[in-house]
Amino acid sequence: MLNENFELGQIGLWTGVFDAMPSSLAKEYVAYIEELGFSTLWLPETVGRDPFVSATMFLGHTTKLNLATGIANVYARDAVTMANTQRALEEAFPGRFLLGLGVSHEHLVNRVRKHDYSKPYSYMVDYLDDMDNTIFKAVGPSERSGTVLAALGPRMLKLAASRADGAHPYFVPVAHTAYAREILGGEAILAPEQMVILDTNAESARATARLHMSPYMRAPNYQNNLLRHGFVEDDLADGGSDKLVDAIVAWGDVSVAVERVAAHLDAGANHVAVQLLSADGASLPREQLSELASGLLAL
Repeated sequence: MLNENFELGQIGLWTGVFDAMPSSLAKEYVAYIEELGFSTLWLPETVGRDPFVSATMFLGHTTKLNLATGIANVYARDAVTMANTQRALEEAFPGRFLLGLGVSHEHLVNRVRKHDYSKPYSYMVDYLDDMDNTIFKAVGPSERSGTVLAALGPRMLKLAASRADGAHPYFVPVAHTAYAREILGGEAILAPEQMVILDTNAESARATARLHMSPYMRAPNYQNNLLRHGFVEDDLADGGSDKLVDAIVAWGDVSVAVERVAAHLDAGANHVAVQLLSADGASLPREQLSELASGLLAL
């Protein structure tokens, strides 16, 4: 259940670049992100820093910025640990943390974590049941705070509406946002991620986009979702067709990013988590963040 004081806001920032810098520098960046006015910072979980360690560090270094996991892998920790970490963060930083949960991908679960990915949907259902029944014997809320699920297909989206506070779809075109809102209904949170590149040169912008898209293009979850939303097998070949690249990544000047985010909001999103991409894949240029904030936060 969302804390009544929690305000997700319309525009957030999604980034995994903090793993590429010392924590001391990451904290400086996060303070700058708060200063610019972004409402929520989304942190992923793959094979880098534990997102809850980072969230605790960043919440303690800011005063009003929300932190969200986009997403915390349910195979990385059991339901007791996940639920009680969520409660601990809510107690320490009331109304400033949103738990995003997901089943991740087969290669990360089976090969990297050595778990069984054979029934991810059933695993999530059982996991949510176990979280709801967790014993928590520490100072803190008796009920868990806000939770969203990484949801692409209809079953997971319905689960996000019935068993959580909404959905956080990743690597999706605007068409998916409209589709997701129809399934979720009118009340649930819908917070898609949107990649952005501030580069007006088509050749270099698309090259940067394909660099970042590459790992996701190999994941069956994302492939199947794209095929559900107007793309064909040829669009998935050779790093992605221009049509696909342009649908997933908003490249150009700030006005293009503003237009794409506005399209998600018009399609039913409550919040858009913008991921600013750079050519080197490991930086977050402050001047570009400032440009984005000036354009997006005026929406």
